[in-house]
Amino acid sequence: MSFSIDEVNFLVYRYLQESGFHHSAYTFGIESHISQSNINGALVPPAALLNILQKGLLYTEAEITIGEDGTETRLTESLSLIDAVTPDIVAARQNAHNAQKQAIKEPGSGGEQNGVDGTTCSATAAQPGGAATPSAPENMDVDQSIEIPASKATVLSGHESEVFICAWNPSTDLLASGSGDSTARIWDMSDNPATTPNQLVLRHCIQKGGAEVPSNKDVTSLDWNCDGNLLATGSYDGYARIWTTDGTLASTLGQHKGPIFALKWNKRGNYILSAGVDKTTIIWDAASGQCTQQFSFHSAPALDVDWQTNTSFASCSTDQCIHVCRLHVDKPIKSFQGHTNEVNAIKWDPQGQLLASCSDDKTLKIWSMKQDTCVHDLEAHSKEIYTIKWSPTGPGTQNPNMNLILASASFDSTVRLWDVERGVCIHTLTKHTEPVYSVAFSPDGKFLASGSFDKCVHIWSTQTGGLVHSYKGTGGIFEVCWNSRGTKVGASASDGNVFVLDLRKL
Repeated sequence: MSFSIDEVNFLVYRYLQESGFHHSAYTFGIESHISQSNINGALVPPAALLNILQKGLLYTEAEITIGEDGTETRLTESLSLIDAVTPDIVAARQNAHNAQKQAIKEPGSGGEQNGVDGTTCSATAAQPGGAATPSAPENMDVDQSIEIPASKATVLSGHESEVFICAWNPSTDLLASGSGDSTARIWDMSDNPATTPNQLVLRHCIQKGGAEVPSNKDVTSLDWNCDGNLLATGSYDGYARIWTTDGTLASTLGQHKGPIFALKWNKRGNYILSAGVDKTTIIWDAASGQCTQQFSFHSAPALDVDWQTNTSFASCSTDQCIHVCRLHVDKPIKSFQGHTNEVNAIKWDPQGQLLASCSDDKTLKIWSMKQDTCVHDLEAHSKEIYTIKWSPTGPGTQNPNMNLILASASFDSTVRLWDVERGVCIHTLTKHTEPVYSVAFSPDGKFLASGSFDKCVHIWSTQTGGLVHSYKGTGGIFEVCWNSRGTKVGASASDGNVFVLDLRKL
């Protein structure tokens, strides 16, 4: 067996992407010259590096457990990955295993049907690598009565790589998704049980040698305009694109020098805002596809952007800074500093009064244009906070009689709900077992969907913090989103699938 360093680098690059470390993946890709390799990423399945490592671990365990005569006995304790690459530990485990086998063969040892202490062993389910654990249903901590049945889930297959993002059309049941296979797709999820959901494939191509060829770059962001007749996408190839609902490419927006990490339409639908690895943010004229203004205030890649009004916005960066900018103004109208690590996401509240930010420094901060220091510095998560969302409630929303709350999702496997007015955590949602990458409120604010790399989508009551519904898919969840009527939840996954949960009559 042989492999090249390019192949190893590519698998590491894909692992970083699939694990959500997009900025690290970009840096590693540049330094290892991934773009210059001839590897077709669309042909490499998700979790390829983990699969290879798992097979290597199984092989090492087999070396320990299979004797010269070909007989096999089980390990009493599985090897960890670090154990498997440490020669002294492997040798020690092999010696101990041989001694155990010899003891079993000796008369009076109790034989293979008994445990070490002579008690009869209970029935077990063998796991990969020879480990044995008592048989138990998956999600044993989740009440079976709240699990969403398969009949209420529609799995949408078509993408050839992990699906990083999905978003519902605000007017109809069209679901858009963006993937590492260099395509976005529009799925028609209108209620028509007699047909399979129709999909439109939006191929992201670049000019090369006078011809259009697939970019082979991830589609990292997408957003519908307010009317739902146009979809904007952002890609690692450095271009933003505007598409119609029938899949026609309307405009290609080229000004960034490197991957685009985020893009958003303003409420009026005349401008698009984008953030890129080139440290800049750009306001685009949606009608002409031209750059209206480029803002170069960050000293490191810009990670997220969010409109405050139709002409002002906030941006955040790995430089730990947040800037608030306005169209036709040549410097920030406000800058916030206080985070001690990269700022992953920012979101204005529904009225555009308060700005929330989350960071790898494990904190969540609330800012106001009326002061320079943060209004609240919320410390409760034990690991990095990946994303945040405001509830569609409180003054100025369609649910004015409900309190405004903020949700935060963390790599510590929890989601927290915050009363921002008091600056306190009101609920900690703890059923996930892996990092949580996405949260989304239902349109009425009564429920919160969360998606984690434990492959689960959980739906919670925002009033009680209780788990209402749960569904386990087949891949780690990157994104969850609600349709405009609050009847369906879409989710995108690391195994290339998109799925839709129909919550009616549950």
